[in-house]
Amino acid sequence: QVQLVESGGGLVQPGGSLRLSCAASAASRFRLDYYAVGWFRQAPGKEREGVSCISGSDGSTYYADSVKGRFTISRDNAKNTVYLQMNSLKPEDTAVYYCAVPDVTTTPVKWGDSREYDFWGQGTQVTVSS
Repeated sequence: QVQLVESGGGLVQPGGSLRLSCAASAASRFRLDYYAVGWFRQAPGKEREGVSCISGSDGSTYYADSVKGRFTISRDNAKNTVYLQMNSLKPEDTAVYYCAVPDVTTTPVKWGDSREYDFWGQGTQVTVSS
C-alpha cells in the first residue's frame, strides 16, 4: 500500500513563499525516485488541476502555465521526498495541494490529468491572504 504524506502548507501573505513536501511513508517502503510525482491543487468549487510534475527517469520537470517561473519542483532521493517550492504566491494559489504517483514507472503523457495517477496523499492547505 503506497502512502503519501504532504506537509508544508499554511497561511502566507501575497508575495510570500512556502515549500511543500511529499514523502512516502517508511511503512509503505515505497521508493519515490522510480516514479513520476505530480502536484495538484483544488480550490473550493473548482476542479482539481495539475500544477507540476517531475519524472522518475530523467528528472524532467513540467509546470502549468499559471505557476511557471514561480514554482519549482525537485526531489531528494536520499530523503525519498519530492518538494514544491512556491514563490511569489498569489491569492489565486489558495487551494488544497496534493501529491500523487501513477502505478507505473513511466511519466504520464498527460501529466496534468489526475486520472493518470493512482496513489494520492491527503492534501495540505495553502492559503494566500493578507
